[in-house]
Amino acid sequence: MLPLLTTPQIREADAYTIAHEPIASIDLMERASKAFVGWFINHFPDKNKSITVFCGTGNNGGDGLAIARLLHDHQYKKIEITIARFSDRATDDFKVNLKRVKHIGLPLTELAPGEPLKAIESDLLIVALLGTGLNKPLEGEFKRLVSHINTQHKTVVAVDVPAGLFSDGEMPTDAVVLKADLVITFQQPKINFLLPESAPYIKCWNAVNIGLDENFIRSLNSPYQAVEEKDIRQMLRPRHRFSNKGTYGHTLIVAGQPETMGAALLCASACVYAGSGLTTACVPQSGLIALNSYMPEIMAIVRVGGEPPSINYAAFNSAAIGPGLGKDMLARDLLMDLFINFKSPVVIDADALNLLSIHRGLWNTIPENSILTPHMKEFDRLFGDHENWWQRIQTGIQKAREHSVYILLKNDYTLMMTPAGKVYFNTTSNPAMAVGGMGDVLTGIIAGFLAQKYTPEEACLLGAYLHGKAGDELALPYRRSVVLPSQVAQHIPATTAKLMA
Repeated sequence: MLPLLTTPQIREADAYTIAHEPIASIDLMERASKAFVGWFINHFPDKNKSITVFCGTGNNGGDGLAIARLLHDHQYKKIEITIARFSDRATDDFKVNLKRVKHIGLPLTELAPGEPLKAIESDLLIVALLGTGLNKPLEGEFKRLVSHINTQHKTVVAVDVPAGLFSDGEMPTDAVVLKADLVITFQQPKINFLLPESAPYIKCWNAVNIGLDENFIRSLNSPYQAVEEKDIRQMLRPRHRFSNKGTYGHTLIVAGQPETMGAALLCASACVYAGSGLTTACVPQSGLIALNSYMPEIMAIVRVGGEPPSINYAAFNSAAIGPGLGKDMLARDLLMDLFINFKSPVVIDADALNLLSIHRGLWNTIPENSILTPHMKEFDRLFGDHENWWQRIQTGIQKAREHSVYILLKNDYTLMMTPAGKVYFNTTSNPAMAVGGMGDVLTGIIAGFLAQKYTPEEACLLGAYLHGKAGDELALPYRRSVVLPSQVAQHIPATTAKLMA
């Protein structure tokens, strides 16, 4: 896992690397700037483009000055620097780099407070005004300058973090933030890059390694972690010879109404494709023909009338409930029956979540280590309204601990909160997957891994990653604007095989 650091932890990692590598802070700044430039020149190779580098007078501005000098060394011919001299304060490393750019004669201007802001002529802007230390919204001159840059309709590349964006914590909704086409950030993404509040300000980001001490970073034990491909490769287990369908478990899917059988079919089929040895769907009688036609590999328990069917729960290794289930009294009774009689974790999705938000007494019956898979609206129905995603994370941490459950909060970077207080960010998926039914497929995949005796934490991590990775493989090579949930389910075996190869 890639640890994601809070702002104080980023400062600790910088200080530890400086003290123990050892390396002077100015040399660490140079190393970071070289990493930035190495990525930049591969993606903006036209050395005749005009570039303006905007610098504050702190260490982020020092990075900007070093970047301008290094680009000049790489024969970029039209570089100019604008320094936002909005106070008398400047860091020592900024002063050193200012002397260096003056020595090589790069064009340099300084903006004084209140000075009129002119139209920017350069093709491309590199902005290094303020870094990760920001803990309050922009105001005064920086707010005025960032607002001006945002009106210029230029290609904007931010250094480490867009000016005005908090690296972590709650962002005020009315804050002025630099709108960056690209952020080249140091060492690892900032936590807020992975939350929807960053969307208006970051079109794309890339993290470049600047050589901070990795062992120390891991020793900080950040609760926030990003899932990497290597983690999934290590987690997946191969199927061995002389195994059989019983080896890979039996899953029960309780889902569907006559009008919403599609959700049940997607969920149950995804469970099969994820590798459950046997899959049984508990569906209304009117859905039986559809089930048999869609995938004959799925067995059925038929619901007739207003009473839950008699189910031998001991025959099942995992269970999922909710997709297309409805919120009537029968649905409530099915949910209660499963919670009381099934002795293993349950994947709880869709209408089952909505039932939990209505019938609060059901919370006391949820099997320990069960997995809740809400989207944002379902999450807020369960736990109350939230003003932003940072609040949702903190609530998710609290509720996962309180109820001994895993909460998989679906998003572009799907979040998983654990009973131990960890928060994992999934790093796969793409906008082509924004189609109804994707969540039903994810639920089936997770249930399929639970059946194969993966732990609930492993099943969540594998399910979210493979679900998104299959969508990526389907969308990106063909530039598809839409990927269908059924396609994702069918592609899971191929995606899994590639990762295990």
